[in-house]
Amino acid sequence: MSLLFRTHFRLARTSIKENRTRSFLTCLGIAIGIASIILILSLTGSISQLISDEVSDIGSDLIVVRPNTTKDSMTSIIEELTSSNSFQKSNLTISDADTISKLSQVSAAAPIALSSNTITEGDNVIESTTILGTTPSFTTIEPLTLRYGSFITDKNKDNSVVVGHRLSLLLFNTSNPVGRTLVFRDKRFIVVGVLEEINESINFDNVDFDNALIMDINVLNELVGALQIQQINVRVATTSDLESVAENIKTTLVNKNSGDTNFSVAYGDKITHPASALLYIISGMLAVVAGISLIVGGIGVMNIMLVSVAERTHEIGIRKAVGASSNNILAQFMFEALILSILGGFLGIILGYVFAFLVSIITPFTPYISWQIIVVTFVTTIIVGIIFGIYPALKAARKNPIDSLKHYR
Repeated sequence: MSLLFRTHFRLARTSIKENRTRSFLTCLGIAIGIASIILILSLTGSISQLISDEVSDIGSDLIVVRPNTTKDSMTSIIEELTSSNSFQKSNLTISDADTISKLSQVSAAAPIALSSNTITEGDNVIESTTILGTTPSFTTIEPLTLRYGSFITDKNKDNSVVVGHRLSLLLFNTSNPVGRTLVFRDKRFIVVGVLEEINESINFDNVDFDNALIMDINVLNELVGALQIQQINVRVATTSDLESVAENIKTTLVNKNSGDTNFSVAYGDKITHPASALLYIISGMLAVVAGISLIVGGIGVMNIMLVSVAERTHEIGIRKAVGASSNNILAQFMFEALILSILGGFLGIILGYVFAFLVSIITPFTPYISWQIIVVTFVTTIIVGIIFGIYPALKAARKNPIDSLKHYR
């Protein structure tokens, strides 16, 4: 049996070498599809790993409460794509955060609300600035490193703000504007702190802290009005009963809001980016496109194999005349199709990660490499080789030896 396999492999290798250009182009068709899948899985895995690492760094005692939507998923996706505020229908309130913070198992709770507005400092005007409203306890839940100054406190929260590193440079032309003032909604605020530069803009808070201005949520609510809560971050006193605390938070909010359950309570691995559902669906759509290109590559394999069967009809007749069975012929051509597909798969894995590394240069996404992704793509290439190689192999196996011997190229 091993001798038979070696013979099939040698014949397939000889056929591929004799038609190097044709074989390379066939492998390239498979490689493009595999590279697309690798790129998508790598970037998706990178974002998931980024959020997971961030949550792990913060601690295992974190719970996040977010608003839900009663609409179907496709409608929600369209709204996220067309609306600047994906939490426009949030049912969470500032009082919900206060209620949660008073629970015995909770050490701190801080709401997060976002608004996009214009801020000024002298002649400098920054439009569409991300304004983050929260409470002074926010840093006890998610420690933010301050380069200069301090965070807002209960004593100075009425007229104090903290700015991100990049926003500081844009608005004040300096990295240390502590003590200087800015104007937001005709009210003057003093900068009391500047955040350390943050390299990763993707986080489970869905906030680009480098370009954000942080202020007290009640002050922001007074200035903006109809403020919507994006999420409430909760730090529990002990991690041993995290699940029971999460259930207690859910029960408390349901009772407080007259049975309203239109919110989610997440902890541990369940904490993701707020737009993760949109991300995964977009990734799925891209994967479908990559799958189509892979099918096109598979059709290319089948086409080349049919050409190979036609060119080697006389060879098939000779092999059958000297005792080769139809199964031997079938195995020979299946081997060739599989080798072409696997070679294309290996090339696709290399190209996919090369593209992923190139994308990582201009984006914050580090290529995510895992054996699961490589195994999935390898199995996919084998399946493609079998599916698109079976018809040419069957056609070769079913040829009549007498008619095949009469055939000449």
